[in-house]
Amino acid sequence: MAIGEWKTFLIPYKQAVEELKVKIKSIRLEYRKKNEYSPIEFVTGRVKEISSILEKANKFNIPLNRIEYEMEDIAGIRVMCQFVDDVQRVVEIIRNRKDMQIMYEKDYVTNVKNSGYRSYHVIIKYPVNMAEGEKDILAEFQIRTLAMNFWATIEHSLNYKYKHEIPDYIKHKLKSAADLAFKLDEQMLEIKDEIKDAQKLFEVKSSLVSDIMNNILTLSSMGKLSDSTRFQKQLNSVIEEGEVYDLVNLLKSTEKTIQMYSRLM
Repeated sequence: MAIGEWKTFLIPYKQAVEELKVKIKSIRLEYRKKNEYSPIEFVTGRVKEISSILEKANKFNIPLNRIEYEMEDIAGIRVMCQFVDDVQRVVEIIRNRKDMQIMYEKDYVTNVKNSGYRSYHVIIKYPVNMAEGEKDILAEFQIRTLAMNFWATIEHSLNYKYKHEIPDYIKHKLKSAADLAFKLDEQMLEIKDEIKDAQKLFEVKSSLVSDIMNNILTLSSMGKLSDSTRFQKQLNSVIEEGEVYDLVNLLKSTEKTIQMYSRLM
């Protein structure tokens, strides 16, 4: 295939990646809007480079006219999770979707590879609406924790450097690092509730501070500089030493002051 033909061939894969990223990100946003914990931390996606496609096709003896049917990871979506048990929750979300068909799954979290690689792979068939009509393409979800992703990124870089012939002494260190990373995941899981509570508290405080700052700016735009300065000093003090209760009270005070001046105008 010429370069132009490759670009045309990859169009539906690029479209699929963009659509799938938006759909998974919207799930995360939905959880946040409902003030619920999201098992999805963040999402990335990519379309395989032509050189990588050709390299893999050569390695696995895939004819060029069979690539779209036999190479399932040309379009790749990576979903990162904070905790190990979130991985299975994301898998269930994908299983329950009606806009994609699961072809098969590969659980490398439970069945860890010899290298130490851990991740959960879900291969899907996804319909892309093109100008000429609907086209089904294969795409791969990789669902993993942040620790698993850090390790996998390092291993990928080393495989690139050593052309998949990583020296044994480095392989040994990589395997040890993978085991340590998973132990970290397990330990974080043990204090998951504490971490979630801390993150929720931070989000609540950030939201309150943002609302108070908006009210202070409103007072300033109304020409009430003494009030805005007073509230700014109070906010600085509460941020350093106060609790959520103090921020709530300060927010109410700024709202009442704005309402009072609004009635006088």
